[in-house]
Order: sequence, then structure tokens, then C-alpha cells
Amino acid sequence: MASTRHMDARMDDPDNLVPKPNISEIKNKMFRQEMYRKMKMEKKKMKIKEKKKKMKEAKASGEKVVKQTPKTIESMRIPDETMVSAEDEEVRLDEAIDEMAGYFNRETTPKILLTTCDRPGARTNKLCKEIKRLLPNTTLLYRRGLDLKKVIPQALSREYTDLIVINEDKKMPNGLVLSHLPDGPTAHFKLSNVRLTNEIKNAGEMTGHKPEVILNNFNTRLGHSVGRMLASMFPHDPNFHGRRVVTFHNQRDFVFFRHHRYIFRSAQRVGLQELGPRFTLKLRTLQKGTFDSKYGEYEFVHKRHQMDTSRRKFFL
Repeated sequence: MASTRHMDARMDDPDNLVPKPNISEIKNKMFRQEMYRKMKMEKKKMKIKEKKKKMKEAKASGEKVVKQTPKTIESMRIPDETMVSAEDEEVRLDEAIDEMAGYFNRETTPKILLTTCDRPGARTNKLCKEIKRLLPNTTLLYRRGLDLKKVIPQALSREYTDLIVINEDKKMPNGLVLSHLPDGPTAHFKLSNVRLTNEIKNAGEMTGHKPEVILNNFNTRLGHSVGRMLASMFPHDPNFHGRRVVTFHNQRDFVFFRHHRYIFRSAQRVGLQELGPRFTLKLRTLQKGTFDSKYGEYEFVHKRHQMDTSRRKFFL
């Protein structure tokens, strides 16, 4: 009890004349925790008080108060030599002749074949059905033991432009393979944090309108390629009356997928209602051409122990 009385006296003393007690010397756990909580609150109040005092002094002296920007992992990102801008002439020339150029030149329209691993679980089946509703002009077929190398020729003969394969482990979806047909590339993503529509609080009802697509922070040459692959799955000319928007947000090389309906409440405010599903993608490999795990030529392979040496180094 003596320790807590000392602390109360110290906090009431404006000049802090009472010496600060050592928390580690308090043997009673409850008193020690209470003392630590009060000391944290006191430090926080003092910090706010000092900040307000500095701002008043700056205003009184006529100095311009500059709001400090907090440091984040993204703002301290290690510069990447492959970072590009949308106005980069070299990037525009490369994109004019890459595998997705036909889509962006409006020469092709997306026609997607969606399939799964052999004997998928119930959760994987539900996710596939929601993706089918999400992506217009998508056909869902089950593998039934058919090898993926045999699926691709059949998809090409039926003029599909993209192949999506949802893999699972222990009856939980954990991987997504996206192959752009007929010439690739093929991306393999780790699939995590899957939330179906019925698991999202206050989720809305999905409509059949063509959605708008938003791509955020795909700033490197690799990121541009991945972003163009993701965008090419959606049809041209979205139906703005449906107010559906699909977002692929890249943050620290994790691609967060969200699906919303928006409404303009005023000129400044916009309301959002999540429609689902929701999941996160992490790029594992990017391969030239269609799927070939044995002889394929890889543009990017994520090697965790070699590449994840710094938290401030990103590739997308």
C-alpha cells in the first residue's frame, strides 16, 4: 500500500518532488499493474501537453506549423530499380505488345474457365460459386482427376481467354493459379484469409452488373504485369448503374481483394457495402507461357529465406 500512496502523492504533486518509485520493487502484482497503467497515462498526458505547448509557441511567434507525417513501412520502402510510372514510354511500348495487349486493345473479351483441384471440399466449392457470380462470362467445371496439362488444350479449343484453378489443403482453399490463354503468363498465388459472403457482417446481395475495377500500388514492372493479368479477367465497359466495384489493393506484396457496392450520400461522402467474397493473394511464382511446372520458364519465384531479409523490401 505504501507504493501506491507514493504514486498518488507523486501524481498530485505539480512539481514531482516525490521521487519516482521503482515498479520492479513492488511485489504485489495487482498494485504493480495499476501503477504501470497510471504511469503510462501520466506520460501520455505529458506528451500531449508538451505538443500543445509547442504549437502555441509556434503560432505566437508566427512560425508555420508543419504537420509531421508518421513513418510507416511503406514510406520507408527500399527503392526498387524496377519502379515505374504510368507515363514511362518504355513501359507503354512493352505493354503494347505483351500477352494482355489483345484485351486492352479490345480485340478480345474475357471468357474464363474456373476449376478446382480434384475432389474439392465444401468450402472450396462455395468459393468457386461466388467467384463465378463475381466474374461475368465464367464457366465452372470440375476436374474429375483430369491433369491440368490436358485441361489447357481443351480450354484453348473452346476459346477461353483465362484459366483459374482453386487449390486446397485439408479441405480449405489455399492456392490460386491464374493462366492467361493462349500464350500466358501463369501466376501462382497463395490464397489466405478467405471469407465467404455469409461470413461477412451486413454483406449485400451481388447483382449481375459488370463491375468497375480498381488496382492500387502495382508500381514495379512485375506489379504492372500482375495488375494487367488481374484486370484482364473483367469485361470492358463496366455498368456504372450497378455501382459495383472490385478492388485489388497491393500492400507489402499482399494483394487484398475486396468487392463493394457504393452510394454517393453527398458531394463529399460515399457509403460502402461489402458484397463478398474477401480474400488475400500472395504471389509465389510468375511463369512465361501456360502452366508447365517441369519445363516452364519463370520470370519470378518467391524464395522466402533469400528475399524476405528486409521488411522494407517489396517486389510488386
